[in-house]
Amino acid sequence: MTTLITLYSILITVLAYSVGRNIYRKHPSPFTTPVFFGTVTIILVLLLSGLDFKDYTPGKDIITYFLGPATVSLAVPLYKNRSIIAKYAIPAISGMISGLTVTLFLALAIAKALSLPLYILQGLAVKSITVPIAVGITEIYGGNPNISAAFVILTGVLGTMIAPKLMDKLNVTMPFARGIAFGTIAHGLGTAQATQESEFTGAVAGAAMAISGVLISCLFPLINHFL
Repeated sequence: MTTLITLYSILITVLAYSVGRNIYRKHPSPFTTPVFFGTVTIILVLLLSGLDFKDYTPGKDIITYFLGPATVSLAVPLYKNRSIIAKYAIPAISGMISGLTVTLFLALAIAKALSLPLYILQGLAVKSITVPIAVGITEIYGGNPNISAAFVILTGVLGTMIAPKLMDKLNVTMPFARGIAFGTIAHGLGTAQATQESEFTGAVAGAAMAISGVLISCLFPLINHFL
């Protein structure tokens, strides 16, 4: 029975994402992005099926296992385009640092103004990096990993919904720049969305996601000191 539920969980995840991709191609919208559409679809299917998240977890873990190889495979287009990456490395890293700094301190300033508790502030501080790193940092400093994970996922979903249209409006068309934006702001979910645009955009987003994780990990002790 457990095996059937696991296979069912994998099937609905793959189908939800595949359907979302097809719908997004025909009707691009913040609400039809594959990540948002797939997430909502899976939640609805689980509710209608009477399954809870614990039942879904084994299938989710199997899918998550393949994120590692998938992320590593992004190194191939990065290597193919290494000359472009080297050319824009300094402005790219500068942009990432600026983007992370602005979003971080803006979120923390709003949270401070509202007198939110420390664990909320810690969760907001790691919202733009991938879940495993965010949870690890939060646990080290005595925060609430569930809150941090929730903020990371919410940031990723909102990033994939808003970023494509916003960059289009601002006439940001360069694949390299779009990849940096996706990876810096929306981490893994943004990288998945960037891959929809092109292999190269997805690869740059993956690199930006990794660098962002390193930057926040190094800065968090200082950030936590002022929370």
